[in-house]
Amino acid sequence: MPTPSLDFWFDLASNYSYLSVMRIEALAGRAGVEVRWRPFLLGPILEALGWKGPPFVVQKEKGAYVWQDMRRQCRKYALPWRQPSEFPRRSVLATRIAVLADGEPWLPAWCRTVMTRNYGDDREVDSPEAVTQMLTALGLDAQRLIAEAGSDANRQRLRERTQRARDLGIFGAPTFFVGDEMFWGNDRLEDAIDAARSARQVSFDG
Repeated sequence: MPTPSLDFWFDLASNYSYLSVMRIEALAGRAGVEVRWRPFLLGPILEALGWKGPPFVVQKEKGAYVWQDMRRQCRKYALPWRQPSEFPRRSVLATRIAVLADGEPWLPAWCRTVMTRNYGDDREVDSPEAVTQMLTALGLDAQRLIAEAGSDANRQRLRERTQRARDLGIFGAPTFFVGDEMFWGNDRLEDAIDAARSARQVSFDG
């Protein structure tokens, strides 16, 4: 039987993606579900939908609630939390690195490192200096990877990935897909994993 799997679409600048990035590998591993990591840029999609930024930045009342909720969620999951002094924080280079790392075993660790620096330490994550520090800490060749991430070919990969998200009807992050079934939001992560496991059982029974 093939391993059950799900597609994990996330934005490295997204606060709720932070919660899922930090949890998904362990949860899916225990459930025997393969995760296909799909970093993309949510900003262009929000712009296409007519938003001038994340909804809870545009609507201040919702924003106040979201930061309160993030404190609660991070306590719940025992994750480091420091409300970012800049939001959304630029993460284009960090995302290009993530797209370049498609299929590489260090991709999840890279995403966790970026997210922890942003939401755990309130430090910028997108300058060449910051990216070099993070890649080096993971034992990776920072100079080579930054050069490859900035290539025309890799920039195009990120544009195509973001367009694919748009084509799938993604409107927020994180979003999970099990086959054609969409699950939106960190609070649907466990549901998506359960659906992936159930899909394998249905296939087996059939």
